[in-house]
Amino acid sequence: MAYVRKNVSSLTAGERRRFVNALLALKRRGEYDEFVRMHIDFYTADGEDGLRTAHMAPSFLPWHRRFLLELERALRRVDSSVTVPYWDWTRDRTTTSVPWTKDLLGGNGRHSDRQVMTGPFAYAAGHWTIKEGVTDGRFLTRDLGRSAAPLKLPTRSELQWALDDPVYDASPWDSTVRKGFRNKLEGWGAGSGSASWKNHNRVHRWVGGAMLGGASVNDPVFWLHHAFLDLQWSRWQRAHRSHRYLPARPPGAADAQHRRVVARYEKLPPWDETPDQLEDMSRVYRYV
Repeated sequence: MAYVRKNVSSLTAGERRRFVNALLALKRRGEYDEFVRMHIDFYTADGEDGLRTAHMAPSFLPWHRRFLLELERALRRVDSSVTVPYWDWTRDRTTTSVPWTKDLLGGNGRHSDRQVMTGPFAYAAGHWTIKEGVTDGRFLTRDLGRSAAPLKLPTRSELQWALDDPVYDASPWDSTVRKGFRNKLEGWGAGSGSASWKNHNRVHRWVGGAMLGGASVNDPVFWLHHAFLDLQWSRWQRAHRSHRYLPARPPGAADAQHRRVVARYEKLPPWDETPDQLEDMSRVYRYV
């Protein structure tokens, strides 16, 4: 029977506590840091050589769907009642709304060094030391809303702009493509600066701190953010039932993306599953 993923704003006090405690248990065991390392390892950009799976590629959505499932399975081994909630950033848009509460993820970082000082993931609480990262920082950092150059979270209409595109993705299958649901949701836009950051990317920028770059998993909000993106993929699938993951076949040898993206029926590293197998999760979980 499929289990349920809830809006984080609807969690009871007990559900919040159990979710936090399960995350802290994974951290104590060292399992959580393995997820951080995996995301760093698979964060391959357009300008780098080799296969791109996690970002700037069609498999952005199935890769993170599978990544979320791995984390969720680990949490449920600790507490079978726990599922990953989602953060609807089109509704909960302030620096003090959920999930930025003391009993959930804690609040913003302090002005001097952006260190998070409240909640269970504050360094001072003694449970959340950063061990895998792209810098030597040991504490969780945030800069909600970007104090130096204020930035707003994406709106419902900006999200709908992505959902309305009936095509999943398009050539050249990277961060430069300007049509297709995948990149409109992932959010690599034209130009530079804040105007070029759409949907998913702008949320990472809005949170700031640890959420910038490949080690973004160090902030537990990563999972709530990507659960919401996964929900959007499900919504897109329902709205455009005749459209599926693209490319259906691998780009040919003469294509610049040859062996650089994962086609529908190819295995998605590091797992033994294909995007095709990850398109329908209705037997595993559903959203409410």
